[in-house]
Parts: sequence; C-alpha cells; structure tokens
Amino acid sequence: MLLPFSIRRGARSLAKYALSLLTLSSNILAYTAYTADTEGAQRMAETEQVPVLTTIDVADLGGYVGKVLGSSSWWTITQEQINAFADTTGDHQWIHVDPERARSGPFGTTIAHGFMELGMAVGMLFEVVQVTGAKMILNYGVNRVRFPSPLPVGSRIRATIEIAGVEDVQGGVQVTYRATVGTDGAAKPCCVADILFRYYTTAP
Repeated sequence: MLLPFSIRRGARSLAKYALSLLTLSSNILAYTAYTADTEGAQRMAETEQVPVLTTIDVADLGGYVGKVLGSSSWWTITQEQINAFADTTGDHQWIHVDPERARSGPFGTTIAHGFMELGMAVGMLFEVVQVTGAKMILNYGVNRVRFPSPLPVGSRIRATIEIAGVEDVQGGVQVTYRATVGTDGAAKPCCVADILFRYYTTAP
C-alpha cells in the first residue's frame, strides 16, 4: 500500500533525526573517552615525573636552608625486599615476613620494616640532590625519625627532600635533610626523618 506523501516525508525526516541523534551520541561518547584518556594520561604524567637532580656546590648549601629541593621517583615495595631486609637485620617478625598470617593481622597484609623505609629514604635523597666541591661525604646519622603510618607490601613510595639546616663543622659543613616519604594514596607519610650528611672540604 502506498502511503500518503506527507507520511512518507515525515518518516524520512524522522529517520534523518534518528541518524543525527546517533551521530551526536557517538561523538559525545568519543569525546568522553578522549577526555578521560587525556586526563588519565595527565594524572599519570604528574605522578610519574622523572626526578630532577639539583646540583649544589658545598659553598652554596647555606643558601638553600628551608627550601624543598624536589621529590624522588616512585619506588615499589616488594615482599622480596622485605624478606631480604629481615634476613640482613635478623628482624623476622611475622607482620613483615609471613603473608598468610599477616592477612588476618591488623593491616591485612605484610608491612615493611620502619628502618628499611629509612634506609630507602637515603637512596631517594641521592635522586634529588648532588653536592659538589667536597673531598669526602659522610652519612652522619639522623636527628629525628618517625613512622607515622604503616607501609604495606606492594605500595609505592617517594621522598620529598628539604634542606632543614646547615652548620659549620671542623673541615666542612653538616647538612640536615628532612626526608618526607609519602605512600601513594595514603593520607599520612610512612616515614619522616632528619638525615645528617657531612661534606668535608679538608680532612676532618
């Protein structure tokens, strides 16, 4: 049966309208996916920034007191690292080395040793700052260290380094680096430490 012209014209208009809606929907979906991918890539770029190594001459260290030098790269905590630290130090507490038992423990998984975090903070510091002009560099210890939150296995951490103090010592200077080690996605840092280095320009 041949439909009246007005009905055929209306049907064609409706088909065109439906096609336009379909095209518009496809464009919106494509734009949404593109925006999500772009924003995700931007966020990833922000969190995956390559650390910038700051080089400071030993004579200029005093001018950096109170300044944040930057952050290290992200380091991932593995069970193998925790086990190796336990073997080295003799600290084999189950909360560190027994994943099965730790699943029913207070954190639901194993956690890193606090002093393992402190040791890693020194390696992260080396990614951020390099001091030139010294004949000998000595890790002199720590003034203060705290572990505000546990560090579960599988976490990613990075240290933000600030020069908190510089003082003269015989033959050189002593620098206090404040290392704040943050865990990706955590509200509190896992380690905050004032790490001391001495840079000797003459024999101590």
